[in-house]
Amino acid sequence: MRKLILFLFFLALSTTIVSAQQFDLVLEGGRVMDPETGLDAVRNVGILDGKIVRISSDALSGRRVIHAAGLVVAPGFIDLHQHGQEMESQRVKALDGVTTALELEIGAPDVAQFLKAKEGHSLIHYGTSASHAAARALVFGAPLPEGEILPKSGPATDQPATPEQLSRIEDRLRSELDAGGLSIGMGIQYTPGATRWEIIDTFRLAAERRVPVYTHVRSSSRVDPGSSIESLSEVIGASAITGAPLHIVHINSSCLRDAPECLSMVEGARARGLDVTTEAYPYIAGMTFINSALFNPGWQEKEGGISYNDLVLPSTGEHLTKERFDELHNSSTPTTVLIFSNTQEVLDKVIRHPLVMIASDGLPNHPRNAGTYSRVLAQYVREKGTLTLMDALRKMSLMPAQMLERSTPATLRKGRLQEGADADIVVFDAATITDRATFAKPMEPSAGVRYLVVGGIVVVDEGKIVQDVFPGRALRGPGGAQLHITGRGLSTPAPGIP
Repeated sequence: MRKLILFLFFLALSTTIVSAQQFDLVLEGGRVMDPETGLDAVRNVGILDGKIVRISSDALSGRRVIHAAGLVVAPGFIDLHQHGQEMESQRVKALDGVTTALELEIGAPDVAQFLKAKEGHSLIHYGTSASHAAARALVFGAPLPEGEILPKSGPATDQPATPEQLSRIEDRLRSELDAGGLSIGMGIQYTPGATRWEIIDTFRLAAERRVPVYTHVRSSSRVDPGSSIESLSEVIGASAITGAPLHIVHINSSCLRDAPECLSMVEGARARGLDVTTEAYPYIAGMTFINSALFNPGWQEKEGGISYNDLVLPSTGEHLTKERFDELHNSSTPTTVLIFSNTQEVLDKVIRHPLVMIASDGLPNHPRNAGTYSRVLAQYVREKGTLTLMDALRKMSLMPAQMLERSTPATLRKGRLQEGADADIVVFDAATITDRATFAKPMEPSAGVRYLVVGGIVVVDEGKIVQDVFPGRALRGPGGAQLHITGRGLSTPAPGIP
């Protein structure tokens, strides 16, 4: 009896101490949603030293208290596929609820330079893969100009590598992984000269270094040889042969009208134990550089049988003719072009598929840069009702975090709203959140994100960007210096996505 009394006394004392604790920031009375544990309840969230320290129905004391009644409090969104890394893009990402934006499809040409340039100057968290395309361009004697991530169509993209060149490409990729690359990024459609053996050898390197391969597959055609089905088979086969985890980028764009069949291939691979994941963005038009190897002869068939008129310059709205296409494709100046090659019906099936996470493929001149996450919440949760709010949050936060755990344990504390997790949090109005970016005004920021917290620092305050705060930190792969992982209260999920 005496022991029970003492236990109850110390329990009451500890509860009093926690309740009286002064937090840096308290989010009070919001609808707290955690896609890993399923928590969906009104709670108060106490943040200290960049971490979520307390989630409670008890009142909490903080140096600043944000009243979140009527608002959703959720893990910040993690964008695995964000090309636009300049400050203007970071601002629209923050207003779209994104706390981490990574350049993983192709990767930065120089990992160390990319990370150093952003240190202390980033609104949100950042990171990059090691770029196979850039390594190839360097070895072929055509290094990418500063600020570009894709080589222009030419020998570096179209010719097969010799054994000596392939060895040098792999050496470059190893050094880029040593610098902190999170994965190997392969834009196979942009380097059509890469043989099947080069693909397998690059996957072997990824397996050796215990990092995934992020890939834009070889073709989007509906006709063999070169179909999207064949292209998915190539990379799934390389993953099976080598053991390297595989992430297929924008399956909506890579497979177009055959996307449901491609998703069944991903399901089959996963059911047989392969670590294969994928993503999509919620727009029917894609965008890329018109002078890239994607537009080599035969591109119309590989892009699902589209015509020149389906290509549109985002800056002017001009639909291209053959003559205008030839002029831009042969130019040395990189020019982006919109590609209208998908249907809303197919896209809707892809977005609601349980294995598909959300990623933007963000780049200025396309509304997906500014509006991807709010668009999913507005269209698929609120208007169409084909996703629950929790499922949408899972696709935007937990699933990307679990996928990133393949290469960086730092993400064990991201994508969750739990005690011990990083304080990367979005607070939004589920009734009004919406995308406002259009093809005519692609950088129009979304509306409805009221607050965004990055590493415990408020970067969006009452719907506006806070000036002169840069809490974004690098995520690094196993070759770079890792963040020290501590904390408790987090579960340890299995690799991949449930």
